[in-house]
Amino acid sequence: MISRRKNFYPVSASLGQYLYHFGRYSEIPLVYDDLLRFTGSVPYEDPTGKETLWLTVMYPHEVMMELRPQLTKIYAELKIGGGTTYHEHLIVDRIDFGEFGNSRPFRIRITNQYNDNSDYYYVKNLDASRIYGLELEHILSPNRINYLARGNTLIEEHIAGLPGNVFADEYLQKKNVNRVRIAKEFVKFNERCFIRLLGDMRSVNYVVDVTPDFEEVQYRVRPIDFDQQSYQGKGKTYMAYHFDSNKDVTRLSFREMNRKTIAQYAEEERTQMARRAQVEKRRLQALLTSMARDELSPQQHVEQLREDLCRIHETNEFETCNTMGELTRAHIEFMLGNRQFTYAKRKR
Repeated sequence: MISRRKNFYPVSASLGQYLYHFGRYSEIPLVYDDLLRFTGSVPYEDPTGKETLWLTVMYPHEVMMELRPQLTKIYAELKIGGGTTYHEHLIVDRIDFGEFGNSRPFRIRITNQYNDNSDYYYVKNLDASRIYGLELEHILSPNRINYLARGNTLIEEHIAGLPGNVFADEYLQKKNVNRVRIAKEFVKFNERCFIRLLGDMRSVNYVVDVTPDFEEVQYRVRPIDFDQQSYQGKGKTYMAYHFDSNKDVTRLSFREMNRKTIAQYAEEERTQMARRAQVEKRRLQALLTSMARDELSPQQHVEQLREDLCRIHETNEFETCNTMGELTRAHIEFMLGNRQFTYAKRKR
């Protein structure tokens, strides 16, 4: 069973330097603590009227007057690199609070007064393991991740898509869905998460991006929660198909494809990850070097995962790893190393 409240780990000097060097650090207002000053809340209902886990929060007038320009400035910084002329027409339409998450996020709805178009971003409590998760997603996946960090405040761009649980409940059984393509993408998603050790990919922690193509519909599964990057000790928590909430799509995958085809798609994803890693080799090495030095999980989790990975892969390749960062680096190297992808060999 996954612990829902993980330990928080501060951003180290080496990770802070990495963030600054690669443009993730920004002089954004430190608003997270101020956002906690709400005085009332009501359950947020989705467009169908169903109550969600989010709370829409309210603030005293003077607090909201302080927050409003800071929140629109953050949005402009996230989207267009700042510039006051580009956010004067933006308003803070709604603020939601997610007490259920490890990061206790705030979801900010920004609306353009000229055309009533709305967009979202998230304000979260900064945590080192979450930063590593975002960066590994940006480097190794086909998805680009946009976020900013400073102090205890993390700003994340909204990732659009159907929540995995909604997709499973409402779309998976429709007659016009391409089940083979869904199965293929879930296999690739599972492979990406396992290789880079992103855990807790229950259906509420990823979305399905549905894109109409010229003949068929394309699907892509994207994680939206990076709290459990290289944190848990059990190896199976990094395999999405092990979670009960994914049982329907897991069964669909084995029903629509034989094991040889599943192995083919997993191999395709490993090859693509290796190519992405090669393109971003210097950046990935810098990230994993910092990650290997940092404490990101209780030591008993490190020891358990080290044993589990040795058992899963039937190797002693991970026996010299003493941190979660070292395990992550060794696992990526082990899974991708025979695809013309090389790291500087770690010291043994």
